[in-house]
Amino acid sequence: MDVRHETSEMKYDKFSGQVTRRTRLRVWFVRICFCILIWTLLVQLVTVGGLWHPNLLTRSLNRRNKYNMLSIEENVVQSTPSLPPARNYSSNGYLKVSCNGGLNQMRAAICDMVTVARLLNVTLIVPELDKTSFWADHSNFEDVFDVKHFIDSLRDEVRIVKRLPKKFVKIYGYQPLEMAPVSWSNEKYYLQRILPLFEKHKLIHFKKTDARLANNMIPLDLQKLRCRVNFQALRFTPQIEDLGHKLVHILRGKGSYIVLHLRYEMDMLAFSGCTHGCTKEEADKLKRLRYAFPRWREKDIVSEERRLQGQCPLTPEEASLVLVALDFDRETQIYIASGEIYGSERRLDQLRVSFPLIVKKETLLDHEDLQQFQNHSSQMAALDFIVSISSSVFIPTYDGNMAKIVEGHRRYLGFRKTLQLNRRKIVELIDLHKNNTLSWDEFSAALKSTHKKKVGEPSHRKVMKSKPKEEDYFYANPHECLCEKPRCINLSHAENVSKNY
Repeated sequence: MDVRHETSEMKYDKFSGQVTRRTRLRVWFVRICFCILIWTLLVQLVTVGGLWHPNLLTRSLNRRNKYNMLSIEENVVQSTPSLPPARNYSSNGYLKVSCNGGLNQMRAAICDMVTVARLLNVTLIVPELDKTSFWADHSNFEDVFDVKHFIDSLRDEVRIVKRLPKKFVKIYGYQPLEMAPVSWSNEKYYLQRILPLFEKHKLIHFKKTDARLANNMIPLDLQKLRCRVNFQALRFTPQIEDLGHKLVHILRGKGSYIVLHLRYEMDMLAFSGCTHGCTKEEADKLKRLRYAFPRWREKDIVSEERRLQGQCPLTPEEASLVLVALDFDRETQIYIASGEIYGSERRLDQLRVSFPLIVKKETLLDHEDLQQFQNHSSQMAALDFIVSISSSVFIPTYDGNMAKIVEGHRRYLGFRKTLQLNRRKIVELIDLHKNNTLSWDEFSAALKSTHKKKVGEPSHRKVMKSKPKEEDYFYANPHECLCEKPRCINLSHAENVSKNY
């Protein structure tokens, strides 16, 4: 009993319950040993970190980071910018817009509508994309563009919201004013004619948005805002950008490449009435399609007359002759940016003979990669857009909306070479060569001479006061936004006006 009692006192004081001196020493010793062990493990982890850390990062990088070096603004380290301060102003109403046309036509219209909203101090609803056109694409804005970035990056200029307040929705009995602004209008039209309508109706719905803002005679700050929307705010969704950058990565892995925007598709041929190179059955089919769309209908279209006037897209065969005559190497890697070529793959036979390294997104990517974009023409066009602005040379065979928007974007990125084909002169020279009036050497020399200064170099935008539709398109040459870019000359608004009258 005495022994047990003595042992008990060595461990605890039975009144206070505190640990004895010897026990406290043991506890501290254990704690010190544990800390030493933990510290040793941490040092070892840091030491071997250089061995496993890169591999861990490599495995965890998603596809977006994998191709970020191929972003539209190359060689620029992009960081997540802080949001600009929201602009504090009293809104004069709400502007709802329904875009019409293909991807690039809608893209330009969105830039214009943001600018109009800023001018009028109104709140812009996220634009609706065209779902009723020939392509029947049901994509919404957020399926093509990064809607959060769009709203946030412009918050210091325009208030943009995803949807209307409930009181303005039709089911609550509200009827907005629906209209289409006059084409090619300047800021005076919007301030004098449209702004008073907001004071009365509070909500206006623009049913058409293409070419509703003038190319020229617009204040410099508004022109620069159009560029800011186009080049910075309208970013494609991460899924589209990832796959577009993957395409560029694959192409550059095999060397430089050019993009041939071969606009020889059913919708373009039916719309323009151009049937050169088609069989009789194919020509009849195009005519029936044209008359099925009232907006495309036009009487007495003579295909050959249009071709000689330069109003038809080049055929694949004509494009092949042009590339050979301009001395593009047989081993040149050519990316075909287009939808389905009318007449199928047989129409590419001559082009393939001259240039065997012809590729398309469908041949470069797995079916699984493209599956999510199938039947969505705008999303597929967005992939071609990314590849086109990143190419060594961009060659459009027709001056449609994509050709113009891509040309302007390539100017913005440092005046990258864009071959602006003179179709009227080309078909004239091709016909002279085919009837043996011009030898091959003469044909080639004439083509080179014609296009010597048509590669997208810095230039003034043509102004035609009485014929705004015939002016140079703003988005093909937004020179007001290029003055700080390499190789850019000093192009002021006043200088531009004085030199073009």
